[in-house]
Amino acid sequence: AQSVAQPEDRVTVAEGNPLTVKCTYSVSGLPYLFWYVQYPNQGLQFLLKYVTGDNLVKGSCGFEAEFNKSQTSFHLKKPFALVSDSALYFCAVRDTVMGAAAGAEHKLLSLVQPIS
Repeated sequence: AQSVAQPEDRVTVAEGNPLTVKCTYSVSGLPYLFWYVQYPNQGLQFLLKYVTGDNLVKGSCGFEAEFNKSQTSFHLKKPFALVSDSALYFCAVRDTVMGAAAGAEHKLLSLVQPIS
């Protein structure tokens, strides 16, 4: 069986502060891990993925995620959040044992508040 979990339903940070969107996973084989983002009134967009190799994965728009095998986590991070980062974030996993047809995903709303 495979699954992903995001412990928070919503993350709110002030503009300019670090943004972290947490994701943990469970798989029986080797995980392929993905992050997608959906901005308001737009379709789903690919951010980054981990397959093998370097545990720290750099994505678009200043996002990165670190694969942590011991904690079974793949948290999405950005050092300086922008108001334009307010969106739905989707964590997804594909199990190499289960194959391409199987997968699990979850979504989380992240809001970045402007500096007053």
